[in-house]
Amino acid sequence: MSEQMTVFLHTGTNLGNRKRNLSWAKLMINEQLGAILQQSAVYETAAWGVENQPAFLNQALAISTTLEPEQLLEKIHRIENKLGRKRLHRWAERIIDIDILFYDDQVINSPWLTVPHPRMQTRNFVLQPLMEIAPNMMHPVLNKTITELAKACDDGLSVRRMHS
Repeated sequence: MSEQMTVFLHTGTNLGNRKRNLSWAKLMINEQLGAILQQSAVYETAAWGVENQPAFLNQALAISTTLEPEQLLEKIHRIENKLGRKRLHRWAERIIDIDILFYDDQVINSPWLTVPHPRMQTRNFVLQPLMEIAPNMMHPVLNKTITELAKACDDGLSVRRMHS
């Protein structure tokens, strides 16, 4: 049996009932991927990349899993599909998006998966929720903490913490 790994995920949604989409994703992640150890508040931000679409709700999660990286990715895609995700084009609006930000402290470069997430350091909507649950986590490639990455990020999109 594989050992327990701590994995940081980022969830996002901008279609339908966004709060419910995040709740369903969390439930399925907890059941199918591994126990949720930590979760950030929910944050709202304008769409990144393709801007003429509804605002996103985003959340960072830390989970404990025994799944290998590619198994994890495959199960994430199954959850996204079950929740109704359609992959239309890059940065398209979506019911749910689940990204692997970190897989423990591993660096993974395969044809299917790049971890740490290759663009996380350029996106406030990823860094702000992640900073809430892992401010001192060290990025294994950039050798900076999440707080340092957030301070250096020049993404102009505002990220607003939602109140429950």
